[in-house]
Amino acid sequence: MLRTTVLGLLFAAMGLAQGQKGTSMSKTEKATFGAGCFWCVEAVFERLPGVNAVTAGYAGGTTRNPTYTGVSSGTTGHAEVAQITYDPAVISYEELLSMFWKSHDPTTLNRQGGDVGTQYRSVILHHDETQKLAAEKSRAEAQKEFDDPIVTQIEPLKDFYEAENYHQDYYRSNPNAPYCTFVIRPKLKKLKLE
Repeated sequence: MLRTTVLGLLFAAMGLAQGQKGTSMSKTEKATFGAGCFWCVEAVFERLPGVNAVTAGYAGGTTRNPTYTGVSSGTTGHAEVAQITYDPAVISYEELLSMFWKSHDPTTLNRQGGDVGTQYRSVILHHDETQKLAAEKSRAEAQKEFDDPIVTQIEPLKDFYEAENYHQDYYRSNPNAPYCTFVIRPKLKKLKLE
C-alpha cells in the first residue's frame, strides 16, 4: 500500500513538472508603429516569428475614441498604427525596427504610395525610454540606406485606440480585395514574407 502511494505521488509530481516545463514563462512586450495604411503594417509584422499579435489602431492624435471616419478625414491628428505584441526572447525590438524601416518609405512625409494624409505618417511610438533610445539609434543607422532624409517621427505613446473590428486581420480576411492584391501582397513578396 505504501509503495503504491509513493509511486502515485511520484508520477503526479512528474506530471506537474512536465506541465510546468511546457509552459512558456517568457514575458511579452509591445511596439507601436505607423507606416502608412495599418492593413499593410499588420500584414507584415504578423508574419514574423516571435510576434504573438498585431492590432490595428489609432495613436498620436488629440481626439478621444477616434473612429476610422474621423481619422481618415485628417482632423483628429491620429496616425493609423499597428500595435505589436511580441516575445523579446524570440524577436528583439531592434529586429522589429529593422523590419519597420524595410517595410515602407520613411522619407515621404505624410504619404505611403497612394495613401496620402497625416494619418499615414511614418511614426514610432515608444513605450519607454529604452525603446526611444533604440528607435533613435535605429533611425540614424537606417538613414545611411536612404538618399533623402528620413521624416519618421519618434514620440511617446500616450493613448492607443483599437480600430474597428473590420480592420483587424484585414489581409487574412480579405486576401482578394483590390488593396490586398495590388498593395499588400506585392509588399509581402518584396520582403519575402509570402
